Amino acid sequence: MKKIVIIQGHPDPVGNRLCHALAEAYGEGARAAGHAVETIRVSKLDFPLLRSQADYLTGVEGTPEALEPVQRLCRDADHIVLFYPLWLGTMPALLKGFLEQVFRPGVAFEYTKGIPKMLFRGKSARVVVTMGMPALAYRWYFGAHSLKSLERNILKFVGMKPVRDTVFGMVEDASDDRRRRWLDRMRRFGERAL
Repeated sequence: MKKIVIIQGHPDPVGNRLCHALAEAYGEGARAAGHAVETIRVSKLDFPLLRSQADYLTGVEGTPEALEPVQRLCRDADHIVLFYPLWLGTMPALLKGFLEQVFRPGVAFEYTKGIPKMLFRGKSARVVVTMGMPALAYRWYFGAHSLKSLERNILKFVGMKPVRDTVFGMVEDASDDRRRRWLDRMRRFGERAL
């Protein structure tokens, strides 16, 4: 059994988006397989954006009260799954601000004599991105630059490995049958904690 944290990064608090359905399907599959699952909806949290390096470097002591339980969940997790829509070629600003607050120095990594020490070693991750463009165009023409940056510069930087990803494109035009297949795929990933 794994401890799984699902981070729902869609900034719309209403919750009727494909990202929400995909995250729920993942959680259903994981729970059915006996995994412990916690879901964090970034849109429901109230936290400030960091505005200076000094604020960022305050580490755990500077963490907003609303995010302290989130940091504990992420520290204790075996597997973290992030869901978000592609906005202007990258993750929504709210999710980026959330990650800056939660994955602070002293929580996800720390520096020793200028060398980063990865504090999330032993954890795995999956990133699920939805978008209006074809997934193939995002991967091959645009190079999936923002996804690669998230994987390399944040998740792997703090020690997560392996980091897998799933990209769903043309979501607005997807048929009901195609959406059902996507949800089934997420349930299977959840069952296997992938």
